[in-house]
Amino acid sequence: MRALKIAATGMMAQQMRVETISNNLANMSTTGYNPRRAEFADLHYQQYARAGTVNSSDGTVLPTGVQLGLGVRPSAVSVNLQQGALTQTGSDLDVAVDGRGYLEVTLPSGQAGYTRDGALKRNAEGLIVTSDGLPVSPEIVIPNDARSISINADGEVYAYFQGTAEAQLLGQISIAGFANAKGLEAIGGNLFLETEASGAAIVSTPGQDGFGILRQGYLEDSSVDAVREVTELIEAQRGYELNSKVISAADQMLGATTQVR
Repeated sequence: MRALKIAATGMMAQQMRVETISNNLANMSTTGYNPRRAEFADLHYQQYARAGTVNSSDGTVLPTGVQLGLGVRPSAVSVNLQQGALTQTGSDLDVAVDGRGYLEVTLPSGQAGYTRDGALKRNAEGLIVTSDGLPVSPEIVIPNDARSISINADGEVYAYFQGTAEAQLLGQISIAGFANAKGLEAIGGNLFLETEASGAAIVSTPGQDGFGILRQGYLEDSSVDAVREVTELIEAQRGYELNSKVISAADQMLGATTQVR
């Protein structure tokens, strides 16, 4: 009874879909989060009679043949790279990427990481870091006597000091882009790693080479659509129930077979 195994693959597929949706809903308030979507593909088929073969009885050609599918499998969990709404915070070190691109940070291992979470801070040494303490690349140090900080759309960071009207340029925040941003590896903490699928990082100045600009005093909201996610959750739940009914029907058929005398 292949129906048992086929329906089991369907239940596992819908379970993965629910898990993906639950992760999206859990990150509705995560800065710069893009929702994921589970994608599936059918399994291979058993060919009982191939289309186009000759019928041995009368020599006619079979127009369709007989193919029996063996279920479904997960093919990918892709990211919907959609710009989230920008919320004004008023903080000097909050920056949102308005457009394509990622901020580059340095991980404790020395490896480069990438994020769209622009909730930046200043550590005890004056270094601009993320909320987890990872320094932004290239490193920019804010002097202790700086009165205020200004970050323009091109990523240039200026400091204003007491008694002087002219701002001092401290450095420039760069933007990294990828040929296939969906191929980045998510490692948690709003961070991504470069992979062979994503291609090498293309580092440039904000606003150039098709990259977005920086908005000081703003943060990018999550782009999760709660209504859409709940709708897909209901669909996944119904799909799970239907596959479970197939298992129940197959079990009843097997039970009837064992009772034949």
